[in-house]
Amino acid sequence: MLAIFTFILFQNALLGFDFYICGKRKKNMQKEFSNYILEQLEAQELQVIEQIQALWSGYGSIVRYRVIGGKVSTVIIKHIKPPLKENHPRGWNTNISHQRKLKSYQVESAWYQNYGEMATAACRIPKCYGLIKKEEELCILLEDLDALGFPVRLNQVSEKELQNCIKWLANFHATYLNQKAIGLWETGTYWHLETRPDELDVLEDVDLKKNAKAIDALLKNSRFQTLVHGDAKLANFCFSEKGEVAAVDFQYVGGGVGMKDLAYFVGSCFYEEECESKEEEILNIYFKELEKALQRNSSQVVFKDLEKDWRALYPVAWADFYRFLKGWSSGHWKINSYSERICREVIEKING
Repeated sequence: MLAIFTFILFQNALLGFDFYICGKRKKNMQKEFSNYILEQLEAQELQVIEQIQALWSGYGSIVRYRVIGGKVSTVIIKHIKPPLKENHPRGWNTNISHQRKLKSYQVESAWYQNYGEMATAACRIPKCYGLIKKEEELCILLEDLDALGFPVRLNQVSEKELQNCIKWLANFHATYLNQKAIGLWETGTYWHLETRPDELDVLEDVDLKKNAKAIDALLKNSRFQTLVHGDAKLANFCFSEKGEVAAVDFQYVGGGVGMKDLAYFVGSCFYEEECESKEEEILNIYFKELEKALQRNSSQVVFKDLEKDWRALYPVAWADFYRFLKGWSSGHWKINSYSERICREVIEKING
């Protein structure tokens, strides 16, 4: 009886917690999904423990399962199932938005298949046990970081936790320095200019709009390119009780300079006063950790040249995200005097 109940729960979870009778084709697809997952985990059964979260705009869910008789005790399944009708929380229900989200899950699949195993213990990410795709539905089987000792999620960070996140970013960027973004976003981050024409179109800041391409070009033309996480906000970091760090969510990983991740991360942690007061300290921590990571990796890059280039691009990366934010949500709390000042300084330098 338990096995039958477990199977029903599993099926409903894969359907995004929708309880309805589906056609024969859909039933066959769900059976194929469930059989594949059980086989990959060498499991007899799966039991739903909890839905961790729904995916943005109703594109699926992330669910934790108990694994019965398998090679692991729990597993996280990211189930992507695009809605019949989009429901974007800020009203950006366009085909561009839909295609960007679909590509982001293709990118995440490619990341785990082709790049994830390169990540070291210093930039810890979940292992991928497998993935299965049929039509537009996709399941990604991931290691449960909670079970591995990273159960803590934070809304604010201590000094130690801040340093560990910065260290994670520095090690990530050192690990993937000069890697080609094959199958990933050519330009990483979810806000980059080429995928955000709608937000640029409605941007009312005339100077920022006029200089958006020049800001984007400064970041793209740096000779020191790596892979960036692309959504390195505090919510995507998992912590141990001792403050150690792992990271999740690789939908927007792709090419870029490390400053894009760093600036975005800082903005996710602090209000404007701390962003300004901690700027130099944060940059110093980052470059100290980056130099150590590159030395461990026996990198041939001339570190002083890289540091000079990337330090100059920190405000540019900040202005790049700010351009997106002002078009996407003009009343957002991150629109503040610090960001305005940085943006104006960047524009002034561009225009000589």
